[in-house]
Amino acid sequence: MLKNYLKIALRNLWKHKGFSAITIFGLAIGLATCLLITLFVTDELSYDKFNPNADRIYRLDADFLINGTAFHERNTPAAFGPTLKRDYPQIEEFVRFGNMGQALVKKGEETVMEENTSFADNGIFKIFSIHFLAGDPATALTQPNALVISERVARKYFQSTDVLGKTLKMDNTEYYTITGVIKNTPPQSHLHFDMIRSMAHRADDMMDRWLSNSFITYIMAKPGVSAARVQQIVNECTKRYIEPGLISYLGENIAQLEKHGGFFRYNAIPLTDIHLRSTNTDEAEPGGNITYVYIFIITAILILLIACVNFMNLSTARSAGRAREVGVRKVLGSEKRHLVFQFISESVLTAFFALLLAVIIAGVLLPYLNNLSDKSITLHWSNLTWILPGLIVTCLVVGLLAGSYPAFFLSSFEPVKVLKGKYSKGMKGSWLRNGLVVFQFTATILMLVGTLVIYKQLKFIRNSNTGYNREQVLVLQNIGALWTHAKSFQQEIKAIPGIVNATMTSSLPTSENRNTNAYSKTPMAGDGKLMALVEWMVDADYIPTMGMKMVAGRNFSPLMPSDTNAVLLNETAAKVLGYQDLKDRYLYNNGKFTVVGIVKDFNAGTMKSRIPPIIFRLGEYRQYMAIRIKSNDLTGVVAQIKAKYQGQQDMAGQPFRYTFMDEDFNRMYKAEERTGQVFTIFAVLAIVIAAMGVFGLVTYAAEQRAKEIGIRKVLGASISGIVALLSKEFLRLVIVAILIATPLSYVLMNRWLQDFSYRTSIGWAVFVIAALVAISITLLTISFRVVRAALANPVHSLKAE
Repeated sequence: MLKNYLKIALRNLWKHKGFSAITIFGLAIGLATCLLITLFVTDELSYDKFNPNADRIYRLDADFLINGTAFHERNTPAAFGPTLKRDYPQIEEFVRFGNMGQALVKKGEETVMEENTSFADNGIFKIFSIHFLAGDPATALTQPNALVISERVARKYFQSTDVLGKTLKMDNTEYYTITGVIKNTPPQSHLHFDMIRSMAHRADDMMDRWLSNSFITYIMAKPGVSAARVQQIVNECTKRYIEPGLISYLGENIAQLEKHGGFFRYNAIPLTDIHLRSTNTDEAEPGGNITYVYIFIITAILILLIACVNFMNLSTARSAGRAREVGVRKVLGSEKRHLVFQFISESVLTAFFALLLAVIIAGVLLPYLNNLSDKSITLHWSNLTWILPGLIVTCLVVGLLAGSYPAFFLSSFEPVKVLKGKYSKGMKGSWLRNGLVVFQFTATILMLVGTLVIYKQLKFIRNSNTGYNREQVLVLQNIGALWTHAKSFQQEIKAIPGIVNATMTSSLPTSENRNTNAYSKTPMAGDGKLMALVEWMVDADYIPTMGMKMVAGRNFSPLMPSDTNAVLLNETAAKVLGYQDLKDRYLYNNGKFTVVGIVKDFNAGTMKSRIPPIIFRLGEYRQYMAIRIKSNDLTGVVAQIKAKYQGQQDMAGQPFRYTFMDEDFNRMYKAEERTGQVFTIFAVLAIVIAAMGVFGLVTYAAEQRAKEIGIRKVLGASISGIVALLSKEFLRLVIVAILIATPLSYVLMNRWLQDFSYRTSIGWAVFVIAALVAISITLLTISFRVVRAALANPVHSLKAE
């Protein structure tokens, strides 16, 4: 019996090859999309969970609001971690990180820039899951100038992991002895440990400076200690050790500060929340965004639902032509239960064919998803242990639902009426069919509007006036390697034809790194007038090189030695300080500084953040050199800069690393760009699947109304009139979907835009474009099938009457 059912099912699929292909392919696209998004979301949600103690590990983040100035970063005082472990038995271990980021490493005659380097306490190996290939984790970082490297680094520099006792020269200054080799950090980690230098003795001179946030601190609580208790302990430690110093500076304690709308606290952030929920702008590696994870989950559900609805529509449409087959079967003795099982088994079999095709499609598209999301997700059985059962259950449910109509409805007909063609019109005009169409196009319009709004915001960002000129600005990294030759190198660069100006700095508008310092309007500490200002160290060439504008006063001048005690403010800082003019304006921070100029506000970092109050101080901080170029031969100018850089004393073999500021600017919005691209792909898929669903319903309606169309033609109806008759019903449903989707999409996308302090307006044009696309797709989809039905010879449809 089962063999017979299978044979009949395969024959039916093969007999209607085109229709079967559309049915299977439409569901397969939806299942493949759902599978890919599930893999992506699973990867995002799995960050840092490979650590066995992940639920007990926290990072301490500084979170201040003082006199209207916000300060939020992942740094803490040097003594915070050791004090928590010493004073509170609930805290089992701590680790501090310093100087996380890049480091120069000598490799033969060449100097290489390594990215994932840091200083750390030996507690790192007790807190994080780090597996040693060589060395002792108990003592690996207990001595000064000890170095633990990853397997990747060991093979890169020594072609082996048997490297204990060997040395590496770092940052052109010190030699470090390798005391351990560890396995490479898993991709799903917000920190990657390639080179870890010993913190021993490095933090000793900072232990009594409780108001200096100098180190990144992680703590591990003992088993059973809740997150709420950990936060309470951190608050107690803050009040006990940091509040006295705060009172001496502000003249207020933490409670008094909170009464005025401010706050001063350190937050214990769970390790597993850092990748997706951190709002810090100074993370070691780009993080994810829990909002986008939710968006992708909703998108996957919508795509899958559209595909399932489409599959049911097409299955129902196909079943309308099998009423006579049912009649013949019943005349020949088939029982109702056999017919029910036959139709359901065919539907489920079709759904499983779609599932097999979906896995193949997902495997083909996975490399493109990895390239788009900068991930290394793989499709293997370990990933499918729980995803595949979910898809199988989905196929079973969809197959049962899609097969239920022909199984229970057609099998109930009386054979005589069926063989005469007198069977019910089924779903014609039913709320179920109409609801399915409205749902499909509502979901499709939602994704269309979402895609258009994302790209409109990205266009707004690219074209808005940021307050500085980022075009043809080369940002040279690794200026610190030039040492005392940096200033002379800067002058040589300025002499190159095509170079407009050059500046050395530690702060750029396209960098999220921030250094905040406290300044007072009076020389008296503790007067409550302390202001937290974002501090940028710049030289006299900074403002003209960046293309910024002065709105009051003057820029720093190399001709005025007194400018070493002068500062500039941006407009926001001047407003926060209440400085309407520059007459006798001073600021105090371990000295007296004269305010000599006000810089027009510019976007520092992304447009998600409001412009902070910035103070500019004169100093040669050699982290970056920004070089403004005006030349048609950009490649040639860059080559000359490289030649002069590597021609400096002791610079042979040093890496010449640079970016362009406009590229850095675009990189800050990589997540939004990526989301826009993914949304575009999903919106196209939704349109394709929805169009297939409409095609199925049009086919169903045309078959159900074949006699009506024949009678109308006999009575003189024109082809255009018949096309309009059948089309307007679907257009009416699409218009209903537009009316539902428009306010819903406005609310959702307006909420997304709230993440940006500077944002575009949605505008009516977005909804008009989405509506026109939906209507056009509907008309194009139904036109072929409806015209074909209208052109059919009425004799064929009326011959049984």
